[in-house]
Amino acid sequence: MPPAVPSAAPTRRVFLARAAVAALFLTNGAVFFNIVPRYPQIKADLGVSNAVFGTAVAGYSIGALLAGLLAGAAIRRFGSARVAAFGIVITALATLAIPFVPTWVAFGGALFVVGALDAIVDVAQNAHGLRVQRLYRRSILNSLHGVWSIGAVLGGLMGSAAAGLRLPLTIHLGISATLFSLVAVVAYRFLLPGPEDAERSAEARDPAPADDHAAAPPARRAGRRSFTGPAVRMLAVLGVLAACGALVEDAGASWGALFLTGLHADAATAGLAVVVFQTAMTIGRLSGDRVVDRFGQRAVARAGGVLAAAGMGAALAVPSIPAALAGFTLAGLGFATLVPAAMHTADELPGLPPGTGLTIVSWLLRGGFLLSPLLVGAVADLLSLRAGLLSVVLAGLVTIVLARVLADRTHTSA
Repeated sequence: MPPAVPSAAPTRRVFLARAAVAALFLTNGAVFFNIVPRYPQIKADLGVSNAVFGTAVAGYSIGALLAGLLAGAAIRRFGSARVAAFGIVITALATLAIPFVPTWVAFGGALFVVGALDAIVDVAQNAHGLRVQRLYRRSILNSLHGVWSIGAVLGGLMGSAAAGLRLPLTIHLGISATLFSLVAVVAYRFLLPGPEDAERSAEARDPAPADDHAAAPPARRAGRRSFTGPAVRMLAVLGVLAACGALVEDAGASWGALFLTGLHADAATAGLAVVVFQTAMTIGRLSGDRVVDRFGQRAVARAGGVLAAAGMGAALAVPSIPAALAGFTLAGLGFATLVPAAMHTADELPGLPPGTGLTIVSWLLRGGFLLSPLLVGAVADLLSLRAGLLSVVLAGLVTIVLARVLADRTHTSA
């Protein structure tokens, strides 16, 4: 078991940078989830069927998948700070087109643009969070993802309140865009300046204390940077891990309520599936940094895989409402730190231009979000939803096996 890594107290500059990047994660979660509670009104205004509306909503995921690979180039050209902060402003402005869409095709197009921008912003804010993490010399990325979850809840509450008050969509999204754009612009002033590799150079000059129990990822090679066989294989494995995280998150969000409904739960109880899942994941992310620093990313990922596979396996083996709620809770807690760990490891792969590894793994993560509901839905139609949710157990087992590729420490050493 690796010991906790000692680190000096962060300077005021570094502390403010962490607060600023946390504000970006919050706004990133809040901007889109302001829209989701207004879907019923938008669907009614467009006068379309469920199938047509679902096709339009898929525009968001398609845009994110197609544009996600552009994030690395954008970060190298403009820097993660500019892309993250001003990308949020542009994304918020793009949402203002939604109240004026005349058809479901135009609505899908608007969501396509929002999803594409969000994918680029997501990579940039994670890249900047990892820059700040290197200066902290301990894990902070999990808590940043926890703040994103808080932002999603905040945005959902804002959207729900606006819907309840029958606030016109134009005014509601105008308030949201103005508020979160201001937060992003103010946060930009406190983000880290300089090139994306600046903190790696500082670590090379001042390496962290040696840790005989865990192999740190190698420092980036100077000179020509290109894809190599080992790097491609590592990115593929990390992509599988990220896709496992996406599969489990989608299971909690998309299928939890339906599974409990099949167990004869009433509507209020069935809705608790996503609530307990997201609550457990948020708690796991907010507390995950301390756990990761104490035990290492590999051990935490393996333990999380065991927790999710055992909890969900037991819930599916002996289905009942309490067992199902417990299973979704353990799945959310178990997979809370996996995606941040995969992103961190990808960003530390040697020989790649800044942001490239993170971009590819984030893209594969979004591919997992797009394919997961199709996969689980197909199995559910062929067999049963109970069989489809065995995918969560499988994801836990795959994580146990592949977690060894994760960088065990959240800092690099020379």
